Amino acid sequence: MKKAIFLSIFILILSCATNPFTGKKTLAFVPNSQLFPTAFAQYDQFLSENSVEKGTSRAEMIKRVGERIAVAAERWLDANGQQGYLKDYKWEYNLVVDETVNAWCMPGGKIVFYTGILDVAQNETAVAAIMGHEVSHALANHGQQRMSAGMLQQLGAVGGNILIKDDQSRAAFNQYYGVGSTVLGVLPFSRKHENEADKIGIYLMAIARYNPDEAAELWKRMGARSSGQAPPEFLSTHPSSETRVKNLQEEAARAKEEARKFGVTSYRPLGKF
Repeated sequence: MKKAIFLSIFILILSCATNPFTGKKTLAFVPNSQLFPTAFAQYDQFLSENSVEKGTSRAEMIKRVGERIAVAAERWLDANGQQGYLKDYKWEYNLVVDETVNAWCMPGGKIVFYTGILDVAQNETAVAAIMGHEVSHALANHGQQRMSAGMLQQLGAVGGNILIKDDQSRAAFNQYYGVGSTVLGVLPFSRKHENEADKIGIYLMAIARYNPDEAAELWKRMGARSSGQAPPEFLSTHPSSETRVKNLQEEAARAKEEARKFGVTSYRPLGKF
């Protein structure tokens, strides 16, 4: 058992990557060389099963904003000694006809916006805030980390069931482990990723010449739309709208300062649609 524990610790140490935006070590049990091709295949399958809006001004806007955010990301990474970091990313931006208020980015840079989120965005700058957030999930390898954390959670469950011999105690462990590891581990881990993506995203949108002040305004609209429907923050995968607005308002000035390093001193019009 001791050998197994030491071996597990050794594997954990080897299975870490460095987040270029935070400088912190992160879990990376599944390498991107395996993760990206799987994500790309799943993305293609999703597109084949859904209605993709093509050739419209809205669809072109999604692509335009995505390309600008991707360029901003590459400029930031190159300026911070991370040349070549994006070599395996295959950026793609699609607008899917669906009233769901959501957008997402798969590992490796495959992005979907649902048409339903455009009603809340209201302008191109807000779309840039959403795009920056979603792109940041991919850049910071949050999908890779979530998979790794899930594997670690399962490993803990298996270990507990092996070590606990008494049936009654094992049943109690299984009952409380699932809830405890989720509330105390998985959910805070997810909220941390959302906060990271907000912070990275607001920097990227500013470097792409979109006014970062609009990010907080977007989340005010999001909060008004979901008022009374969201669970308490500690039981959610996402920070509350109030938390996000406060954090984004505080980060906006720093994002503008960072953008000035790249020669950005003015921003594009909101681009209402």
